[in-house]
Amino acid sequence: MHKIVRLSLLALALGSTTAFAQVPDVVRLGNLKFAHYGAVSYMKETCGKYNLRVEERMFQKGPDIMSAIAAGEIDIAALASDGAISGRANGVPIVTVAGFAKGGARLVAGAETGIKDIRGLKGKKVGVARGGVHELLLYTELEKVGLTWSDKPGKDVQIVFLAFADLNQALATRQIDAMCQSEPQSSQAIGKKFGVEIMKPYNTRMGKPVRLLVMTEKMYNEKKDIAQRLMKCFVETTALFNKDMNLAEKYVREQMFKGQISPQDFKDAMDNADYTYDVTLKHIDITTGLMSKYDIGHMAEPPKAAEWVKLDLLRRAKSDLNVK
Repeated sequence: MHKIVRLSLLALALGSTTAFAQVPDVVRLGNLKFAHYGAVSYMKETCGKYNLRVEERMFQKGPDIMSAIAAGEIDIAALASDGAISGRANGVPIVTVAGFAKGGARLVAGAETGIKDIRGLKGKKVGVARGGVHELLLYTELEKVGLTWSDKPGKDVQIVFLAFADLNQALATRQIDAMCQSEPQSSQAIGKKFGVEIMKPYNTRMGKPVRLLVMTEKMYNEKKDIAQRLMKCFVETTALFNKDMNLAEKYVREQMFKGQISPQDFKDAMDNADYTYDVTLKHIDITTGLMSKYDIGHMAEPPKAAEWVKLDLLRRAKSDLNVK
């Protein structure tokens, strides 16, 4: 330690900056604990080659990440598109720089309810996380078959708002009849035999929901070099997870979930989700329109994708790494 200090002081005395050239730039990442968020989390393991240190902070839900960004505590974040759209609409200074996953949702009924399809939800209680893309997917599918809903009795379907972490327990103990849940939790419910799949709720204009990688405007505008290096790291880790699913499984199971999900849970979860890089402005505009329709996110002025979706960093990173 004393030797390092003496060398650093000597370098400073000689007017050299070489001793400090390898000090990594710190990027603060906000993330959520789902199987399809794994490639984003893995950036902290590989970012050293880009002279970065990614400091990851896990959150319970997307709105909490938005609050942390607004408070200046987070630089980049992974979350569902609705959370990012709502945050932008309500003044959080973010831009979307990539998609990182698509799919990852499932409508699951209690195994003993006898519910076979979405029309079977009439007269039932359905659990979902409030304000998330799963709420949006649920409402879109219910409307498609002519069912009404409310979190109060009196409509065709009674909505029960619960945290993602509480939905499986509520289904297992029959407090709800069905749930619109994320992965790997929905696969776990099916694997443990207390849930059965009704459908993957992708039969709407939105299709498979895309999760977004967002960045603060400050980083995007004022720290372009760091932002570009980070994007190259993201593209590389995503390509690596897509190429080596054994690595993806090992990391997600052992590091993110600390052994709480089985190999089969991971396989089932990723059969219903994909690691990706891409998102289109059209997809975000469709999602924004549906959020306005169902009053999700309480947006005073819904943002236009062209105003805040910035994919130039992604295009350059993919080109540099020869990734399609």
